[in-house]
Amino acid sequence: MKKLIFIFTFLPTILMAQYTIKGTFSPADDYNYALLYKVTPQSNIYVSNTEIKDGKFKFELDSTVTKGMYRLVYALPQEEYNFDVIYNAMEHIELSFDQEIGVNYTKSKENVLMNSYSNDMAALSESIGAYFQSESKDTLALVKIFKKQSEIQNKFEKAAKGTIAASFIKANKPHIPVSYKSVDDYLKSLKDFYFSYVDFNDETLQSSNFLSERIINYVFGMTDEEKGDLENYHANIIDVFDAMKEAQPTIKKSLLSVLWQQMVDLGLESSANFIADKYLLPLAEKAQDKALVLELKKFKSISIGTIAPDFSLEKTLNDPTTKTKLSALNTANDYVVVFWSSGCSHCLEEIPKLREFVKTLKKGKLQVIAIGLEDTPVNWRRLVVSYPEFIHVLGLGKWTNKLGELYNVNATPTYFVLDKDKKIIAKPDDISELRDYFEN
Repeated sequence: MKKLIFIFTFLPTILMAQYTIKGTFSPADDYNYALLYKVTPQSNIYVSNTEIKDGKFKFELDSTVTKGMYRLVYALPQEEYNFDVIYNAMEHIELSFDQEIGVNYTKSKENVLMNSYSNDMAALSESIGAYFQSESKDTLALVKIFKKQSEIQNKFEKAAKGTIAASFIKANKPHIPVSYKSVDDYLKSLKDFYFSYVDFNDETLQSSNFLSERIINYVFGMTDEEKGDLENYHANIIDVFDAMKEAQPTIKKSLLSVLWQQMVDLGLESSANFIADKYLLPLAEKAQDKALVLELKKFKSISIGTIAPDFSLEKTLNDPTTKTKLSALNTANDYVVVFWSSGCSHCLEEIPKLREFVKTLKKGKLQVIAIGLEDTPVNWRRLVVSYPEFIHVLGLGKWTNKLGELYNVNATPTYFVLDKDKKIIAKPDDISELRDYFEN
C-alpha cells in the first residue's frame, strides 16, 4: 500500500456545504490523503480530495454533489485501496476505517442499514455452517435458522424500501430453504440460485463493486471438490456469463475484464485466456475497443504454453557473426530470454548469478538470450563483453522498445524460459526461481 501524495491548488468557492462525509482512519500514521469519486456504470468522476490529519478526514459536499454511489480512495493503487459509500444527499455520513477490520458506518441511515444487514446475514451464515459442521441430527434447529434468515431478509428489504441500499439488499438475497436440507443439497441450492436476485442492468449495482465481487466470489468460491481447480473455474466462468446474458454488452465487457485481470494477477494464465477467447475478446472486438483487444492478444502471446514471439538476433560462432532468428536457434535444449538494463541495479546483481548458474550445467543445456533495454548503447557495450557465452540483443528506446513491448516487459530483469521448440515453459520472477525451476 502506498500513501496518496498530492499538491492541490484550492480555489475559493461560493457554494455552501450541504452535507459531510467524515470519519477516522486507523492506524492514523498510515494515511494522509483521501479522494472521493462519483461512480457511474461508465466511469469514475472525480469529486473532491481531503487531507487525513491525525487519522481524521472530512469531505464537505455542496448542492452539486448528487445522490448515488461514491468511492473513497485512501491509498495506491486506487483499484485496490477503496470502499463504496452510499450518498443520498439527505444526510451526513460518519464512518471509521480500520486496516484490519474494514469500514464501519456510525451515522447515515442507508450505510448503517447496509452494515447491519451484512452483519446479521453473516452471523446467520455462520450459524448454518456451525450446524452442518456439528453433524447435528436436530433437523428442526436448521429449519429455525432458515426461518430466521428469511425474517431478517424480509425485515431489511422492507426497511430499505425506496432507498439506494434496497438494490444491494435485494441482490444479495441468498437461497433460503423452507425445509430441512442435507449439507450437499444446501450447497447445491446456494450455487444454483446464486444469481437469482441479481439484476445486472441495475445502475446502482453497476456503480459499485457489488457485481464484480459477486462474480469473483462465485468463480472461486462455488467449487466442486471432485473437480480440479481449472475445471471448476472454467465451468463457473460459463455459469457467470450465462447469468448475465441479459446484461448490456458494455457491462459484460466491464465485468469480464475485472475477472480476467483477477486471473492474470493470480497467475492463472489458462483461465485468463479462457475468458478472453470465449467471451471477452469477441466483446472487445465488437465494441471496437482496440486497446483491450491488443492487451488480450499480447497477454496470450506470452502465456505459458505458447510459442514465444519471434525476433531477429545475431550470434557469433567464433567468427564471423551470423544473423538469425530466435525460432531458428538450435544450440541448446532450453533457452532463457532475459530482459535487463545496464542502469538497473537489480539486474547488475542477478545477471552475473545467471552466468554462474549456466556454467554449472552441461554444455548445450541452456542458452541465454540477453536483451538490453537501454537509452544509449555506451554502458551496455562495456558490460556485455563480460558475458561472451550469452547471445546479446540491444534494445534501444528502453521502455518504448518494440521487442520489450512485444513481450509486455514493464520491469527488469524479466525472464522467459523456452524449450527447444521455443515454447514458453516458465516465467520465473527472479534468478532464484529460475534456478529452482531447473534444479527441481
